[in-house]
Amino acid sequence: MESQRKYPKIFSLEFFPPKSAEAERTLRRALAKLAPLKPRFCSVTFGAGGSTRDKTFETVLDIQQRVGIEAAPHISCIASTRAGIREVLHGYRERGIRRLVALRGDMPSGMLSAGEFRYASELVAFIRQETGDHFHVEVAAYPEMHPQAPSMEADLRNFKRKVEAGANSAITQYFFNPEAYFRFVDDCQRLGVDIPIVPGIMPITNYAQIARFSEQCGADIPRWMRKRLEAYGDDLESIRAFGLDVVTDLCRRLLEQGAPGLHFYTLNKADAVMKLWHRLGLDG
Repeated sequence: MESQRKYPKIFSLEFFPPKSAEAERTLRRALAKLAPLKPRFCSVTFGAGGSTRDKTFETVLDIQQRVGIEAAPHISCIASTRAGIREVLHGYRERGIRRLVALRGDMPSGMLSAGEFRYASELVAFIRQETGDHFHVEVAAYPEMHPQAPSMEADLRNFKRKVEAGANSAITQYFFNPEAYFRFVDDCQRLGVDIPIVPGIMPITNYAQIARFSEQCGADIPRWMRKRLEAYGDDLESIRAFGLDVVTDLCRRLLEQGAPGLHFYTLNKADAVMKLWHRLGLDG
């Protein structure tokens, strides 16, 4: 874990592309509130099999050109072709994008073939082959193990392959147990992997929502947290106050023990992230 202290701390945000006019207005309102925090960059997600490709592209350009914050599009390779990925890379390069988040992604419903890429490591290698060092490439990391990995050791080896293929840094799946993150970083160092691994942070504002997300992605909600959240029932104010305290404490511990920054999953909303940002003193 000590190796992470040598990296400058980077604080960043994640958004998803809107699918309706109302969702677009919601995103713009969130961006207007969050832009003054001066995040280092904003990542923009990519739907299964590229289902939001055009909206991702539009959202990335809006953030970088209109809002004036560096944007980092997600690129998912599952169900993609080399020609298609080459076209996307060329489009982003032409428009001055310098940072990407390279992911395997989820298989679209009903699709049987993974396409020309099977793993994120193959995508990272292809990006380097096509564009050299033009892009800073982020990859995903899973402190509590990828839900489809056969073992923790296999998951670590997969992560190492992405780094060896040319990844510059990593953003983790969100988690609520800091020990999982510290152990993951130490295990990576044991394998000779030494890049910045930035914790992904999910604010807690709705228990049913966070329970559903966590079930889908394999993130563990510690029993004591789950029991407290369940006890609040429909009392959203108490859930949000408790969530703010818990996630603030998590972030403070991560930073105090050497994490090289934080990446906040905004869900296209501003208030929870702004409260965390201010509590942590990230606004100076």
